[in-house]
Amino acid sequence: MPENIPDKLFFKIGEVARITEVEPHVLRYWESEFGLIRPNKSKTGQRVYKKKDIETILEIKRLLYEERFSIEGAKKRLFKKYYVLNNNEMVMETIKGLKRDLLEILSIMNKT
Repeated sequence: MPENIPDKLFFKIGEVARITEVEPHVLRYWESEFGLIRPNKSKTGQRVYKKKDIETILEIKRLLYEERFSIEGAKKRLFKKYYVLNNNEMVMETIKGLKRDLLEILSIMNKT
């Protein structure tokens, strides 16, 4: 598993796929399953990941492929790790994600 994440602020989904050796469709699926992966979207609608997202993806990959956890088992393990240790940060990330989603919905509604 690649441990060298380039020193950049943002990564496109293709770059993340190469770094993590995980197919883009799997990354998109994991986004829907794991609330910890919440890439922003660029003005053109492309997913833009941060280094923290890549680290989380590598951890999910390790749990699923090496330790043979189910999706639900990996969710529980990550919940214990991130929620208990980083409760405030996780709440803020969730709020930011919800705000982003609501703004996107509002934008769509304003177009109609």
